[in-house]
Amino acid sequence: MMKTKQFLFTVFCVFPLFAQADEGERTYKDATLPIEERVDDLLGRMTWEEKILQLNQFTLGNNDNVNNIEKEVVKVPAGIGSLIYFSENPELRNEMQRRAMEETRLGIPILFGYDVIHGFRTVYPISLAQACSWNTDLVSRACGMAAGEARRSGVEWTFSPMIDVARDGRWGRISEGYGEDPYTNAAFCVASVRGYQGDDLASDKHVAACLKHYVGYGASEAGRDYVYTEISRQTLWDTYLPPYEAGIRAGASTVMSSFNDISGVPATCNHYTLTEILKERWGMEGFVVSDWDAVEQLIPQGVAADRKQAASLAMNAGLDMDMVGHCYDRHLESLIREGAVSEEKVNEAVRRVLRLKFRLGLFEHPYTEEMPAAQRLLQPQSKDLAERLAEETIVLLKNEGQVLPLQGFQPGKNTIAVMGPLVDASGELLGNWSAHGRMEEVCPIREAMQEEFDGKATLLFHAGCPFDGEDKSGFAEALETARQADVVVLFMGEKRLWSGENCVRSTIELPAIQEDFIRQVKEVGKPLVLVLANGRPLGLHRVEPLCDAIVEMWQPGIPGGRPVSGVLSGRVNPSGKLCVTFPRTTGQIPIYYNRRQSSRPALGKYQDIPSTPLYEFGHGLSYTTYRYGEIKLSRQTVREDESLTAEIAVTNTGHLAGAETVHWFITDPYSRISRPVRELKYFEKQLIQPGETKIFRFEIHPMRDLSFVDSDGKRFLEKGTYYVQVKDKRIKLEIDE
Repeated sequence: MMKTKQFLFTVFCVFPLFAQADEGERTYKDATLPIEERVDDLLGRMTWEEKILQLNQFTLGNNDNVNNIEKEVVKVPAGIGSLIYFSENPELRNEMQRRAMEETRLGIPILFGYDVIHGFRTVYPISLAQACSWNTDLVSRACGMAAGEARRSGVEWTFSPMIDVARDGRWGRISEGYGEDPYTNAAFCVASVRGYQGDDLASDKHVAACLKHYVGYGASEAGRDYVYTEISRQTLWDTYLPPYEAGIRAGASTVMSSFNDISGVPATCNHYTLTEILKERWGMEGFVVSDWDAVEQLIPQGVAADRKQAASLAMNAGLDMDMVGHCYDRHLESLIREGAVSEEKVNEAVRRVLRLKFRLGLFEHPYTEEMPAAQRLLQPQSKDLAERLAEETIVLLKNEGQVLPLQGFQPGKNTIAVMGPLVDASGELLGNWSAHGRMEEVCPIREAMQEEFDGKATLLFHAGCPFDGEDKSGFAEALETARQADVVVLFMGEKRLWSGENCVRSTIELPAIQEDFIRQVKEVGKPLVLVLANGRPLGLHRVEPLCDAIVEMWQPGIPGGRPVSGVLSGRVNPSGKLCVTFPRTTGQIPIYYNRRQSSRPALGKYQDIPSTPLYEFGHGLSYTTYRYGEIKLSRQTVREDESLTAEIAVTNTGHLAGAETVHWFITDPYSRISRPVRELKYFEKQLIQPGETKIFRFEIHPMRDLSFVDSDGKRFLEKGTYYVQVKDKRIKLEIDE
């Protein structure tokens, strides 16, 4: 902090105090004027000291002890542009904001941000799970609920959604995004942005969204965080950029640059992605913030000699705000004076930051109402929504012999053994990036199963084995418990901190002790149901043959064990489908559905295992059955400027109501740039009653849905044959001149 004070004094001495005379009425305070006019007026009044501070983000909290608030806030410059706010109560935040409003010359409010990834205090299922619901409306509503909790707690900016296309389950951050497919990430990105931001950013129910990590972070080599990525320009455009473009078109307020080096130019200082694409081609009006300390990381990445050069590279590339890196606050002044960074470049960055603050209404309402936590957090509607969303994320992977649902049991006559390290480890169900979620607010699996099967069956509980390690002391007693049961349900998987940032794993198989426990329970000879809670796809090739049924519950947040207990009992008919491929083994990585076409398609296979995945993208079973009709097109031949409709009838042929998702794929068998074997272009989910038939429709616009993109981001549509596909149904259409 001594260095910060010294810097501020230097800026004061080198630059004139005022950019223009600070006389007369301050137009920027007039809320009736257009925002751009207010920004112009304020920017013209600011000194370089004030401008540069706006481009820096520091931290505040967790210390919200009323006796320490004053001590906490004096550590931070009153004129700082933004703070990451770690507390869940607004008091500390308001005291810091008071300093900004009353102790600075112009009274520019501070922007408070926080990682509201899948909930604030009401924690929803992890994002990877959310995509498996294929219900964008529910996800949008969950983001809206989280935004309300955050805003009323002093946070008006979330570092979410994460829309990195991810195809390597070893990468811990796969849990934070929406899986392996560009279109899926784009669809849930738009839903999230609309949920967070609503129609009025100034409302106390909404926060500014931040698209991250821009761009290609999910392609990190070997699934390791922060490392190099080799991405061609064409792949950048067809795979990694589409979700971000969709988010910008939806009005996302900010973007966070990523840590990775993109083919030799780190994302933090990549002029092509930050300025040429984001700001010039897409016309983004918001600002770009670095990831934590990412500007300084240009030094170990080998493109900057020191923080000063790192600051120059990042600012000139188009990165507007330095998150806790102390590169901008310490070096921008001298860089401007030396001509290494232009005044225009800095002014433009400040303009973008101020624009968002005006849109958020912070100049009119800088403070957060200090209401009791019970009035702003964990509201009944938020918890109900979390449970419903979690129910729809659950994927029934396997169900041989229809062992599920567990019905027809009678207490005293039928017994269910409920075992595994997750039975009482409720905190692990929160998932990583759980914000202010609390372990004690998660419904434990033991409690949920007792409630669900009360009066229906007798339950026997035993942990059986730990998550990992070599302690098998509980095996013998657990196996005896299994022998007393009619069916065994094992709750296995990962701890919540096994996924997330800097949580790379060399193998995605279950730990050896869990696999060993599953094998020994199988030898007891009872029907075996495996329930998984995890933050990544798992390699299950060794345990899948041992299980009669496998249920993927992911990490559901505060609903904990209730949703999956409902699935096990049959109260809930599972409707989730995978948004990410499950390999047979780690050795198959990368494996994903929309790979490019290859030569000698019948060859090039693994010699020791099948080359197909264990569970493919879109896989998910139900307790009912569906019959798919044939795809019908409104026309077989269209021109580029025309459109057509594809329809398919889906009939519920079972005895239970079910929500079914139809995925629409297209294939272009011949193109001047080789294309994936299939490309998802649309999905729709509908509830279908027993015996009912629903029509699913896909409105096809050729340039939007059938075209491809070149290495410059230009879309092209070739005449010829295309195919529209749903499951194993496929129909041909022609593009004519």
